[in-house]
Amino acid sequence: MSGRARLMWDEAVTGYDFGPQHPMDPVRLALTRSLVGALGVDRELEVVAARAAGESTLRLVHREDYIDAVKAASADPASAQGEYGLGTLDDPAFAGMHEVSALIAGQSVGAAEAVWRGEALHAVNFAGGLHHAMPGAASGFCVYNDAALAIARLLELGAERVAYVDVDVHHGDGVQAAFWEDPRVLTVSLHEHPRTLFPQTGWPEETGADRAEGSAVNVALPAGTGDAGWVRAFHAVVPELLADFRPEVLVTQHGADTHFEDPLAHLAVSLDAQRAVQVACHDLAHEYADGRWVALGGGGYAVVDVVPRSWTHLVAIAAGRPVAPETVIPESWRQEVYARTRQPGPQRMTDGRWPVSWADWEAGYDPADRLDQAVLAARRAAFPLRGLLA
Repeated sequence: MSGRARLMWDEAVTGYDFGPQHPMDPVRLALTRSLVGALGVDRELEVVAARAAGESTLRLVHREDYIDAVKAASADPASAQGEYGLGTLDDPAFAGMHEVSALIAGQSVGAAEAVWRGEALHAVNFAGGLHHAMPGAASGFCVYNDAALAIARLLELGAERVAYVDVDVHHGDGVQAAFWEDPRVLTVSLHEHPRTLFPQTGWPEETGADRAEGSAVNVALPAGTGDAGWVRAFHAVVPELLADFRPEVLVTQHGADTHFEDPLAHLAVSLDAQRAVQVACHDLAHEYADGRWVALGGGGYAVVDVVPRSWTHLVAIAAGRPVAPETVIPESWRQEVYARTRQPGPQRMTDGRWPVSWADWEAGYDPADRLDQAVLAARRAAFPLRGLLA
């Protein structure tokens, strides 16, 4: 197997653009790619553009009538009036929407194929991670669910166990829904509690269909959770599940919207904690999945200060050349930021909180602590269904 990592990138993915007032500004993708280049990370991996996902691939997850609706809205955006979730405030229709959504999906499917076939050990598509799209509807800024499509393609190629770990601030509802009845896929989501955030799903009691009980695990974190609690929750749940499941491939989603600067959510996580969990995902892939790792982006709406730095760390970790948190960001990139956004760019690859410290779950827990209650709820709901101690 090649040890070389791949970055899936086609400049055209920046055409995934819901308009100037929409929080998902594609400048976050362009700035991430240019920061990867400014720090020389792209010299450590292959940069590959995959083809757009074709209709037969899209149908691995999405209904044919929905694909037809996306194509129609893409050709005539004014015709989309909310049916199939298209033409809404969250998911406004735009010209070329089908083509660019299929292109993003193609990058994630291509990443999965490269890892499965041994062409790359790790593959990253930070334009992907559009985890809210449902089989028959757009939702939450997501048109085609590239994460679910990548997993479905792995199953089509012969994978028997795929683990999906989602650390976006929002519940990975579309991926969970796609594999709700499939015991070959373990979905684990750590997210802000559904009482306080879209999509109002991801309760601990959501554990999979009868024939796949325990294949969905949800850690619903209290609003305000910071670095120590977030990293603690991850390590209290994810490694034990992966040790039991032994996936052939690990697929992870790294939405940057857990950050304390993110305008759409209420967690208080730093860039440094995000980096710590990215490192942990890399290490878990090597420990339990023979190193096979597909890493995706996701949400993230602090599009200058947070997203480019977070996903550049992710790409660098996948490339085997992690960027030190104290690294100074090149002035050329900061000038590009100002030229594109009229905002000053960040100066270092850290929020000043590295190294991140957290208390190991094995050392004990506090049943009166809200974070520990969230972890306990997830473990008690799902772990016994997998034959694990809660």
